[in-house]
Amino acid sequence: MVRLVLVLELLCTAALLLGVALMSVPAALVLGGALGVVACERATAGRETGGGR
Repeated sequence: MVRLVLVLELLCTAALLLGVALMSVPAALVLGGALGVVACERATAGRETGGGR
């Protein structure tokens, strides 16, 4: 079920970026970069870091 939600989220995000790219390619690149950072933060949020503490 979680995997299905992630796939739907990916498809909606891709559709959003495609719509923005049809109007302005530089804006789509900036938005894609920001969304990529958010995706990486979400992917690593649940993991514990193995810091030296």
